[in-house]
Amino acid sequence: MGQLFSAQDEDHGNSEINYTAYFKKIKKENTIIPQETIHLIEFHLKKGNILGANSIISDALKNIDSAPINIAVTGESGAGKSSFINALRGVGTEDEGAAAVGVTETTMNITSYKHPKIKTLTLWDLPGIGTMNFLPKEYLEKVQFQKYDFFIIVSATRFTNLELDLAKAIRFMKKNYYMVRTKIDADLQNEESTKPRTFDRENTLQNIRRYYVDNFSHNNMDAPQIFLISSHYLSDYDFPVLMDTLTQDLPAQKRHNFTLSMTNITEAAIDRKRESMQQTIWLEAIKDGVLSAAPAVGILRDNMKNLKARLNLYQECFGVDDESMEFMAKNYQVPVEKLKKIIKSPYLLETKEEETLGETFLKYLEKFASANGGFLAAGLYFRKTFYLQHIFLDTVTEDAKALLRETYLKN
Repeated sequence: MGQLFSAQDEDHGNSEINYTAYFKKIKKENTIIPQETIHLIEFHLKKGNILGANSIISDALKNIDSAPINIAVTGESGAGKSSFINALRGVGTEDEGAAAVGVTETTMNITSYKHPKIKTLTLWDLPGIGTMNFLPKEYLEKVQFQKYDFFIIVSATRFTNLELDLAKAIRFMKKNYYMVRTKIDADLQNEESTKPRTFDRENTLQNIRRYYVDNFSHNNMDAPQIFLISSHYLSDYDFPVLMDTLTQDLPAQKRHNFTLSMTNITEAAIDRKRESMQQTIWLEAIKDGVLSAAPAVGILRDNMKNLKARLNLYQECFGVDDESMEFMAKNYQVPVEKLKKIIKSPYLLETKEEETLGETFLKYLEKFASANGGFLAAGLYFRKTFYLQHIFLDTVTEDAKALLRETYLKN
């Protein structure tokens, strides 16, 4: 397949134009490689240094795959830490490896929970500061605050001075922290049952949020953003906003894996996964090279093993693999056969004739060219696997949305 771009000067210009045009379309807070890395790749492409650009992209992709993400979750006993951790990991309370819910906290041990799919993501259940006989600064040193990307302070029904002091100490240590108020669904239900005639949902939520803001203000502290959530009804309150905030605040190279760890609770979350995965496809295609022409004939004969592996990866990341659908069927009491009937991705590589996928490829290529004419018009022809990966990614994205509509949004 040769080099990504020929040695001619105009092709170097085209490569830089297309690379710059694509990454300029992405908001800075959503890019999965640092801005300085983007500029450095662009610099090498301008100079015609293809090997230099490829080396930087290779390193960036390795950093994305290996960068550890460590999230510290703390809060007093009964605040809902375990349910929150399970929600972040996308597991049920009865699943193997789930954090135990409803257990009185009596230990001072730190417990780690790996994400079941994203192996670089670890959630750390820290003992509440009230269970340890330390001042906030000593507490943070005891739990090794340096290794965490950020802290999430979980609270329910009450907010103590200990938590306020801990928030102040975390900020002093130059770490980010986020306030999460759990069990909002129960609060609303209780408020409605006690005040059936005057109950106002939005007013109740505002009062809960104001309670936290006032507590910070009375202690001469700037209030952070307060996220009101229910670990049982993730899409109903601030959980999606929390996920977006955490993603944007993480270092660029950690955003991709954190994005892929998100539960498919909204179509927006699924689209965010797609956008993140698109960036890796572009980077890999730029690194590996392109074809001057992309024939559809014999398209299935090349790299079939790699194509199957890539399709399986997308299915797993978007929760449309067999294991994920079996879990979904059990959780929502829907026959798994019914779920399998509404998805299309398993059949992408199961055509009887190679021309069938070839025709799909050509249609996609035509669609892609019309939507992104500047890229192709400038002479940037990626290898055929680039287009096939987009077919896979788009199909899996639509499958994930179809499953969301069939299960989560119906319950």
